[in-house]
Amino acid sequence: MTDELTKEDVTALILSAKKQAGLTWEGIAAQIGMSPVWTHSAAMGMNAFPAEKAELMVRVLGLPQEAAAVLAESPTKIWTQAVPTDPCIYRLYEIVGVYGPTIKALIHEKFGDGIMSAIDFDMSVTRVENPKGDRVKIEMSGKYLGYNSW
Repeated sequence: MTDELTKEDVTALILSAKKQAGLTWEGIAAQIGMSPVWTHSAAMGMNAFPAEKAELMVRVLGLPQEAAAVLAESPTKIWTQAVPTDPCIYRLYEIVGVYGPTIKALIHEKFGDGIMSAIDFDMSVTRVENPKGDRVKIEMSGKYLGYNSW
């Protein structure tokens, strides 16, 4: 049995501190100089914080100092493979299910046989006012990586 903090422990501490302080992801991200999308993903254990950003996160949220080392650790990116049941996440899953083959075909037509990198990647989520009901705008940009032939 170990008393060391795990990624899951630190995520729970972050969520608690965020709630207690009444902060938003945009506010936290601004204080550490990162995007809200990346900040949330890293806080959930899906990305490693650069050491200086981990230290800032610890200070901003008043986390235990040992959390900084955990935040800087390389993650194991595992998520459940079942169809998600949260309505917001399910709709994104549905979009990829319906439009994934289309996106893939268009990438191949425009770039060739390859993929969009999730390593060299950025994303933003914005609100777009619309008289028929506000819109959610998700923009993703990833480096194209062509498959090698050998």
